[in-house]
Amino acid sequence: MWYVSTRGMAPRVDFEGALFSGYAPDGGLFMPEELPQLGIETLRQWSSLSYPSLVKELCTLFIGPELIPRDVLNDLIDRAFHRFRHREVVHLSRLRNRLNVLELWHGVTYAFKDLALGCTAQFLQYFLEKKEKHVTVVVGTSGDTGSAAIESVQGAKNVDIIVLLPQGHCTKIQELQMTTVLRKNVHVFGVEGNSDELDEPIKAVFADVAFVKKHNLMSLNSINWSRVLVQMAHHFFAYFQCASSLDTYPLPPVEVVVPTGAAGNLAAGCLAQKMGLPIRLVVAVNRNDIIHRTVQRGDFSLSKAVELTLASAMDIQVPYNMERIFWLLSGSDSQGTRALMEQFERTQSTSLPKELHDKLSEAMTSESVSDEAITRTMSRCWEENQYLLCPHSAVAVSYHYQQTDQQQPSLPRCCLAPASAVKFPEAVLAAGLTPETPVEIRALEFKETRCTPMRKGDDWTLMLRSTIEGLSWQQRAHS
Repeated sequence: MWYVSTRGMAPRVDFEGALFSGYAPDGGLFMPEELPQLGIETLRQWSSLSYPSLVKELCTLFIGPELIPRDVLNDLIDRAFHRFRHREVVHLSRLRNRLNVLELWHGVTYAFKDLALGCTAQFLQYFLEKKEKHVTVVVGTSGDTGSAAIESVQGAKNVDIIVLLPQGHCTKIQELQMTTVLRKNVHVFGVEGNSDELDEPIKAVFADVAFVKKHNLMSLNSINWSRVLVQMAHHFFAYFQCASSLDTYPLPPVEVVVPTGAAGNLAAGCLAQKMGLPIRLVVAVNRNDIIHRTVQRGDFSLSKAVELTLASAMDIQVPYNMERIFWLLSGSDSQGTRALMEQFERTQSTSLPKELHDKLSEAMTSESVSDEAITRTMSRCWEENQYLLCPHSAVAVSYHYQQTDQQQPSLPRCCLAPASAVKFPEAVLAAGLTPETPVEIRALEFKETRCTPMRKGDDWTLMLRSTIEGLSWQQRAHS
């Protein structure tokens, strides 16, 4: 299995190359050169599999046994999930009014990112140990990525991790999950800015190809192909849990509602669709609605500023995985994708060509949800089910309630729940509900913290570069 850049100007790489690269050298994102097509028989066989077994099947298709033998791959994936709190790893809650909520948050940090990052970190360490190499991982986070990335590599001897978090823009719990990890391979910076602003120094560092190579840098943001790959399993599992029957031909469709910011879960859904999974996608966003405008009108352009919402992890203006979706839906047109993305990078605004916009509207529908609708949904779900939703999950469930209230005839529907309500007590209070705080979350407040400030007026790129150089120097001194 080979991977090519969405912009078509970089040499193709295998899974290991895509895993270690993040962005392709031409600024594009890696995608599989060919997509395996899954027939009805394969889907029927897969329908009885557990979530971890689905991840194993998908990873086998996209990694290849010559890179990671199947028995080793199975072990790595089992290891990635061994600290999850739920024995199924991912669990479907069936609630009143045909509401299906797929809980992707039973990992250590209570967010869906534990699923893909846990596997990605295992793959990473496998290749590093084999080659006796060291990498420095650089991550920008709007909340959950940072803590899940830290959890997945803390204490690893071949990896240092640098995390930039937007001070005051994530919840207290999210921040503490990062700043209380005192392992010596973990380095956290608190940036006086939002998550789009802290991406700038990271992009600047990664644009210096010689520097990246010299210091073995990589990213674990959702641009990393390995994360999108694992996230495809959410869609397969959702489908098999919610499809009415797999005995009919053609197989019956299921609607999957994806709450998103950077569109990683959405790109995973589009790939699953293209492989033959009969899902219809609904993308649900908060007031930062660039994806909604793109689906509705083909208007892929930045708003004046990021709006702060209760669903803070989705307060993102640049949904970089949309580039993967444009490439996929345009029939792998790398020239068209490159022109589109370069124009967007130049002017921060572009209109999709009509043909691409038509393909996008065929692949998915969309909804943008206000803070008021989020809190209304959270309190309604509690009243009807005694079930607490996090604000991001509420973005998806809000769409479900809107459809059922209008008595729209509908397919079976599954709402993805990316995080647990325990991470967002502020939003739970805003919905007039009582937060539930598990013991291990409460304990965070009493732990020692470590975080280096990046203040307005500091040269963030320079600070990041000198931290990386310092880690390389230490690494060389020890080896």
